[in-house]
Amino acid sequence: MNDTVADQAKPGPRIWLYKLPFKVDGHACLVRFDARLSGLYSTLLIDGDAVAADETPATGAAATRNHRLSTTLADGSYIEIEAGYIDYIRVGIAVRRDGQLVHESHPGRTIAYPERMARMLREQDAKGKPTYDVAKLKKNRVPILVDIAASLIFFAVAKFTDLRTAALVGAAVGIALMIAQRFVKVDLIGGMALFGIVMLLVSAGFAIAFEDDELIKQRSTIVGLIGATFFLLDGLLLRGKRLGRGMSRYIAYTDIDERRLAIGMGLVGVVLALSNYVVVKLVSTNVWLFYTTFGDVPLSFALVLMAIRWSRQAPKRPASSS
Repeated sequence: MNDTVADQAKPGPRIWLYKLPFKVDGHACLVRFDARLSGLYSTLLIDGDAVAADETPATGAAATRNHRLSTTLADGSYIEIEAGYIDYIRVGIAVRRDGQLVHESHPGRTIAYPERMARMLREQDAKGKPTYDVAKLKKNRVPILVDIAASLIFFAVAKFTDLRTAALVGAAVGIALMIAQRFVKVDLIGGMALFGIVMLLVSAGFAIAFEDDELIKQRSTIVGLIGATFFLLDGLLLRGKRLGRGMSRYIAYTDIDERRLAIGMGLVGVVLALSNYVVVKLVSTNVWLFYTTFGDVPLSFALVLMAIRWSRQAPKRPASSS
């Protein structure tokens, strides 16, 4: 089987490709489980030949069922494979030959979506459309990657030079992206990327104004509070039409209340800014640098999830009678 040709036939960018090999009566078998933004695609190969396939969409009730792959071997025996997620990131298979279990990739594990994930995929809005749509992220993958790359550049430069140089390099990267955006059609700074560049420029100005490393380390606190203020003002005064709307582009849910999201993210910014202040006061520069780039990820992740959950709990607005 030509994997390249088969992959090109599947829509949407790939998230992960799982390969689960097994043997039946001397036959080399393989289940390829292709997770993409458009859905899940499985293929059964026996001795290199594709003999069965199944697929499910990315969202909706059908998305949560297990895949079934079956074929008849040369000796007339019938094999059936059940394939699907066994937790949030791993997939598993159970192979039966003439109804008898002959192989399990994860013995004793139930092949089924975690209930919480299954509920999320099955949720629908008042119009019967899924409230979770991973395809929404596809058009924003470039600015998301730009955000990640800018953060890694800051970390690398700070690690090998100093914090002031890192802030200036970050600002230069931001300006270069803004200039490049004028000449390319691909969205580089959509959503929150432009806001991030503005924050980098503020950070660079802070680094130029203050030479002291201790003050530069408080950059995250001061810039974080400035960013949090913008979010709170957007939510309280503009009902999330600016930053709340931009942030919602990075979230796969389709039922986000932009006002609540902006307010929630503003509160997240306040908590993270105060956390940075405490870390700066208690640990060394090297420990702080690791924390500000990687260590605060779990805290940020938990707080952002709380903000997103709250933004989805907004009361439904009645339809206009006009």
